[in-house]
Amino acid sequence: MLISASRFMNTPVMSLQTGAELGRTAREIIDPRNLSIVAYELEGPLLDQRPTLLRLDDVREIGPLGMIIDSADELVGVSDVIELQKIYEYKFVLMGKHVVEKDGRKVGKVIGYTVMAGSFLIQQLSVKRPLLRSFGDTEMLIHRSQIVKVTDDQIVVKSATVPRQEQHVEKPVLQAYENPFRKKQAS
Repeated sequence: MLISASRFMNTPVMSLQTGAELGRTAREIIDPRNLSIVAYELEGPLLDQRPTLLRLDDVREIGPLGMIIDSADELVGVSDVIELQKIYEYKFVLMGKHVVEKDGRKVGKVIGYTVMAGSFLIQQLSVKRPLLRSFGDTEMLIHRSQIVKVTDDQIVVKSATVPRQEQHVEKPVLQAYENPFRKKQAS
């Protein structure tokens, strides 16, 4: 099931142990190597350290109340998990990133994205087209299979148009046929 990633922004994080809200999601931590959300940075008055991260592996359930975890012990600092620290230091932000085709033509800017419900893999990018190309479509969706490369500055995608190939097509030879309504002339 695909869910808009904006749904998880400012979501309450609830403790199963105390039943209280520990904080709210402030921003997502995205791994640019595989385009997945690995954690959320939290804000709130009950948090011990700044920044406080919630790994998605520690989320027990996502429901109408928000993200539910066992206890405040699930919340980690940046330096607590080495792999998470590396990803956090990338400071990768997907929103507003330029999207270009392999040949360098500008496609637009990322204005949103959807994630797979269980794995939080980013499945589709919602891209706002530039002004001159937006007369027909103002937005377009790009599936993750179309993404070629992700850099700090831009996302490179496969070309949306198929290159036209010149093919030599033989013209059919008009065969002489006999018209049954014409009288045959004697030769």
